[in-house]
Amino acid sequence: MSATALPILGNGAGPVARQGERLISRGMFLAEIADMADRLPDAPYVVNLCVDRYRFTVGWLAAISRGQLTLLPSSREAHAAAALREDYPALYVLTDDVAEVWPAPTIVFPSLNLPESQAPVPAFPPHQVAAVLFTSGSTGRPTPSPRRWGRLVASTLAAGAALGVDRFPGSPLIATVPHGHSYGLESAVMLPLQHGLLLTAERPFFPADVTAALERDALPGILVTTPVHLRALVGDAAVPGFGTSFRAGFVLSATAPLSGELASRAESAFSAPVNEIYGCSEAGQLATRRTIDGPVWRTLDGFRLYRDDTGCWAAGPAEDDVMLADEIEPTGEGSFTLQGRKADLVNVAGKRSSLAYLTQQLLAIDGVRDGVFLMPEQDTATVTPRLEAIVLAPGLTAATVLARLRERIDAAFLPRPLHVVDRLPRNEVGKLPRAELLRLIGQTPTESEPAPILIRFPKDHPVAPGHFPGNPIIPGALLLDEVLAVVFPDIESGAIEATKFHHPVRPGDTIAVTHQSDGKTSRFECRLANTGQIVVSGTVRSSSAPS
Repeated sequence: MSATALPILGNGAGPVARQGERLISRGMFLAEIADMADRLPDAPYVVNLCVDRYRFTVGWLAAISRGQLTLLPSSREAHAAAALREDYPALYVLTDDVAEVWPAPTIVFPSLNLPESQAPVPAFPPHQVAAVLFTSGSTGRPTPSPRRWGRLVASTLAAGAALGVDRFPGSPLIATVPHGHSYGLESAVMLPLQHGLLLTAERPFFPADVTAALERDALPGILVTTPVHLRALVGDAAVPGFGTSFRAGFVLSATAPLSGELASRAESAFSAPVNEIYGCSEAGQLATRRTIDGPVWRTLDGFRLYRDDTGCWAAGPAEDDVMLADEIEPTGEGSFTLQGRKADLVNVAGKRSSLAYLTQQLLAIDGVRDGVFLMPEQDTATVTPRLEAIVLAPGLTAATVLARLRERIDAAFLPRPLHVVDRLPRNEVGKLPRAELLRLIGQTPTESEPAPILIRFPKDHPVAPGHFPGNPIIPGALLLDEVLAVVFPDIESGAIEATKFHHPVRPGDTIAVTHQSDGKTSRFECRLANTGQIVVSGTVRSSSAPS
């Protein structure tokens, strides 16, 4: 990645965005970003909660141009903004709803309709942090994932090339997903900006709204969505006229999971290919595949996924390598298969599978509209692991679903019990929070994920003058010693099995340390508390643990 500043817009002569009936040219777009930048208060952090995708984009780019850090919480609930204020007390909220009340200073997005600007297209340095996305663990404490401008641009350009976006210049991009999450930010905001597509401000939800959005233009629309929405849309495929009055250029779906059977039905309904994009909040988008072609993923140009003794990693431009929560299996140069999330891998009666695979088999049953497998809270050291499943299948009994499931999976993995419900608690990106699932089946979630442990290295730390003069950093040996003393206070002796240093820690920095243990080894990860930048990770084995 070049150190040269990267522009916010790629090539394209047509309008940049559409907001209702209003078409916004490049000149108007640039004028409104500059005007909005002048209106923003002097503050280091902004929580951008604009519902309108165009206003969100203008506010986001205006904040970057002011050097402000945009914080994107996992939800628009007031408690999410309140939680961020614990670590970012100087933040303010930017919203486009005058009726909303937030526990922080609030700016309401103004009415903008400015004449065209002749100013050059803004460009930002690759290393500038463009946004910090947050996910919440079981403790509810926000976990930051910073995203640098260079990484956003690189992954967007690579994704567009892999998807063949240049075949659809000026096509409207219709997105059913929220733009304040990683998938929506990259695929619903950055993709149109960098590839000359038409960014649309609305977020259609119901099948009829999605259909109307795709029917609106002569050019084929590009649909960015999720498997949950695809299932609802394909379910409406029998409605007269569906798929005959419009033709999508292609459909892009998140991986959540998406079965080949559903993808095939969607391709027939839309007369267009259905592609998936693989990524995560920590690393962004990394790979694509056409679902009906099979399980193999191709990494985006400039990116690499690999395994080492500490886990699975994603490498790419402008950011340090990021540890993945998924297990991958390389299948060749630039290709891999997903084995499931580490937390999803299950072993029952000596047989291995994954919750994602089992869920996929459940969803493939005719008549099942939605469903999920889960491992409930239990002490697997003393109790044989027991899977449960939750299913939405109008007209089917639990016994019928179980009988059909028995034909698809090993009997060891049959859910005991199978809960039949009238709805599943999916969030706005189509995911099923584990805590909500446990409450649905009558269990109380446990606080299984500890809050990060904070370690501060004072500015006058005694190592600073000599390591190194003029460019002080905390030595790696001292850093590891501090981490191990805090995280593993009961270990008198042990061995560091693997360590990876990602980013320097300097006097004055505070690091947030998290760790997980399987009883034999403990894996730890340290991040800068203010930005979420990973600085060091690794595994340690206690001397009392068997080799």
